[in-house]
Amino acid sequence: MASMNGFEVVRDPLWNNIGIDAQALAVLDSEPFQRLRYVRQLGHAFLVYPGATHTRFEHALGTFHLACRALALLGERGALRAISTADATLVRLAALLHDIGHYPFSHALEEAGLPRHETLAREHFAHPELAAALATTGIPDVAARLEALIAGTSTSPWQALISGTLDLDKLEYLTRDGRMCGVPYGTVDVDRLLHSLTLVEGPAGLAVGLHEKGVSALESVLFAKYQMYRNVYWHHAVRSATVMFKRVVRTAIARGALQAAWIAHSTDEALMEALRADPDTPIAARLRRRRLYKRVLDVPASELPPGAGGWIAEDPDLVEAVEDRLAEELGGPPGSVLLDFPAKPEMLGGDVPVTNRRGDVVPARLGLQQVADEFHTAARRFRVYAAEPRTLPRTALLDLAEASSSGVRSGLSESRALLG
Repeated sequence: MASMNGFEVVRDPLWNNIGIDAQALAVLDSEPFQRLRYVRQLGHAFLVYPGATHTRFEHALGTFHLACRALALLGERGALRAISTADATLVRLAALLHDIGHYPFSHALEEAGLPRHETLAREHFAHPELAAALATTGIPDVAARLEALIAGTSTSPWQALISGTLDLDKLEYLTRDGRMCGVPYGTVDVDRLLHSLTLVEGPAGLAVGLHEKGVSALESVLFAKYQMYRNVYWHHAVRSATVMFKRVVRTAIARGALQAAWIAHSTDEALMEALRADPDTPIAARLRRRRLYKRVLDVPASELPPGAGGWIAEDPDLVEAVEDRLAEELGGPPGSVLLDFPAKPEMLGGDVPVTNRRGDVVPARLGLQQVADEFHTAARRFRVYAAEPRTLPRTALLDLAEASSSGVRSGLSESRALLG
């Protein structure tokens, strides 16, 4: 870190020089923020893409950098005259702190049933070091206002920059993840999007919108997100490691070996060491040595009826019960068969106010939502993983995926075999 023109400057492989002002530097130096240095951005993706060892720390800095750029560009066009200095400070800090509550290993533990990371921000804001740093802003109720921005519930005109279709988090992680994984899929026209941002008067007051010249750049975000989910985030080996990790953590919590509250403040390596120290969690040792479970079924979502398998992404307790019944009927121990059908229904929303060259606000006739739904379906796959290679009846497993959650629970309560 070096000083330049009154700012501390961080050299970043993606955005080059990132200037850090005094308020942001106080936040950055706090213990809760420094924890993010030891939380990988992409969880277990490094087991497939060796370069994917970047962290939430650098991603947060990059998102802060994009927020500063967006505000500067809007300011050059006179769009900030109606916005207070406090609001501008809040959007910069919200960009910096949007992942402060993140668990180790990306979103896996939210899938496992733990609270969403956005709801944990309050705990970290109460830390003495971070609370003191935020107090230097002099903004009333600063923590509560930041929490609202991070959770997507703020009435601030800047909300869309922190959570929504245009949020800077998305632009940053797609670009950084693609670069660090060494794949060409995360390409987003960031400069075009930032230069197309504008403030528009909507039904609820001022809001961030997009000039029509930036619509094609917004479409690049959708395609980049689809490509990254299909090829990186939902890669079959990444998902194998993810479901293994979810299962071992759920087991440790159920046995009382770990507490969810401790996990929320932990780091990747601290959590893995705690899991490996427990002799009753052999899956942790397999993860450490990359002895991943193998696919015994892999079916694209397009071959399932609409809505099928929703319970797999929504009800982790039911999923675990089904997995254990399957394992029992196949003669294996609990946790030797795992199910996976990840979901990301908010692939990209279409709620973006667009202005034309006359300055009129026009409906966002992007056609993006329909395309986003199609991309979501194309990226998803229903998979069954097993500790040892084996053959499972495809038809019975598809019937299981297609059943409603109540139907699956009914099947579990009966004595008949799930596999027919």
